[in-house]
Amino acid sequence: MSNYKIILSGGGTGGHIYPAIAIANELKSRYPNAEFLFVGAKDRMEMEKVPQEGYDIKGLWISGIQRSLTLKNLSFPFKVISSLWKARKIIKSFNPDIAIGTGGFASGPLLYVAASKKIPTLIQEQNSYPGITNKLLAKKARKICVAYDDLERFFPKKKIIKTGNPVRQDLLNIEAKMVEAKNHFNLKHGKYTLLVLGGSLGARRINELIEKELDFFDTQNVQIIWQCGKLYYQQYKIYNHTNNVQVYEFLNDMGSAYAAADIIISRAGASSVSELCIVGKPVIFIPSPNVAEDHQTKNAMAIVSAKAAMIIKEEDLEVDFKNKFSQLIASQEKQKELGENIKQLALVNATKDIADEVEKLLKKE
Repeated sequence: MSNYKIILSGGGTGGHIYPAIAIANELKSRYPNAEFLFVGAKDRMEMEKVPQEGYDIKGLWISGIQRSLTLKNLSFPFKVISSLWKARKIIKSFNPDIAIGTGGFASGPLLYVAASKKIPTLIQEQNSYPGITNKLLAKKARKICVAYDDLERFFPKKKIIKTGNPVRQDLLNIEAKMVEAKNHFNLKHGKYTLLVLGGSLGARRINELIEKELDFFDTQNVQIIWQCGKLYYQQYKIYNHTNNVQVYEFLNDMGSAYAAADIIISRAGASSVSELCIVGKPVIFIPSPNVAEDHQTKNAMAIVSAKAAMIIKEEDLEVDFKNKFSQLIASQEKQKELGENIKQLALVNATKDIADEVEKLLKKE
């Protein structure tokens, strides 16, 4: 039987949406007649990104619980009740053979309802430190696909399979595309290219740092591809094409951006970290301190402890940044070591391996 019905849920940020889309694409190539439905949070980016990829999506009225006491938290119980009610309706009418969750608050109600109706559920945990949604869902899930070691602290050991995180397939052999990619961005071949990534919305502190150090980068013979994010583009676009700088709201062709880069400065969200392992370039992580359980710092430290990247915390940027960056630029050896070591950590078959686990659950039913 290949006309399976597969429901996927995850969202809030690109880090939860892209893995879900990658898994769906892989399953669709195996089961062209399967029917797919995504479930996301009503007002978040998945409502736009998923249809662009050709899949249907339904939205729940749900958001995360704020960690500070705010009025938003008063509506949280109502949102949960509303979402559970809507998730029941969706599951009843779609009647899926399997439910897959990639994290983010929207996947909570949906997978909870699916599991309570004895539909097999699989969760994919991208971080080295799981979020609250997946910790709660783990009790009922049949399989938990993870990207880091030592997650037995949070999940039942017998359910865990280490697969890695799904990433864009166009990143697999970017070394060959470097010259072409530099031409694509009209970059100079005799300069170092720095790629700056702050996530799809942008990272305020990274943007402030880049703005402040533009003259310093100039003295280091560095040209910059600066993805400043949706929230900051209006503020920083004045620097576009000044001092060897290109400013982007969002980079649609990430493959070329990675291929053109010599050094990368990035946040440490799980999907970014997984992509950077495959890309295999020297990375300086500046983790966001404002995320649940400080998981970005934990993600970055998992790489740094393997001597495969550098980390500078936001509070240390003033003191450490120039010093660490100029040391890295000056040492070809250090660049090579970081690039080679981070590549060792890449799990390139993640999407395929997760789809294999989904297939085993489907065949069991």
